[in-house]
Amino acid sequence: MSETLTDSDLLRLTRQGKEDAFLALYRRHEGAVFRFALHMSGQRDIAEEVTQEVFTALLNKGDLYAAESGSSLQAYLIGAARNQVRRHLHRLRMTQPGRGLKSVSSDPASSFMEMVDRQQDLALLRSAILSLPLKYREAVVLCDLEELDYETAARRMGCAVGTVRSRLHRARAILGAKLRRRDGCPA
Repeated sequence: MSETLTDSDLLRLTRQGKEDAFLALYRRHEGAVFRFALHMSGQRDIAEEVTQEVFTALLNKGDLYAAESGSSLQAYLIGAARNQVRRHLHRLRMTQPGRGLKSVSSDPASSFMEMVDRQQDLALLRSAILSLPLKYREAVVLCDLEELDYETAARRMGCAVGTVRSRLHRARAILGAKLRRRDGCPA
């Protein structure tokens, strides 16, 4: 049944106290919110906490989302996740200065050596992405990791398409320079 209902319908039913409607919304959008938070923070515990906070806020303050605004519920949830990740990272920097961001485990490759090489490469890339300023990291996460088009990424980031393009271009240039330096190549 929930597959045929729109997000707006499910949100309306959630506001009426229908628990099944909220669970359907959660199942529909939890993965995207979690992946975004994980890519932005690099930490599973923060991503889990952010996901929980976003959906708790939706349950308690779902009336703040206006479907008429033209924005999808998922874009609204990702925006809320972005704000929560920023808050968590700021608090982490304030309480534990110098603490590095953890890396996230990657998928195993077919052989042990391939797996080791792949994990090292992914760890370097992850580390480089996590070292980007948030505005550039967000562009990389949405466009390169989540594979969103520029228009959708712009809506989620709350900026113009040109801004997404320039942030992504700058982020890729920074990443390329960092990865070349780590490989011993001149930047």
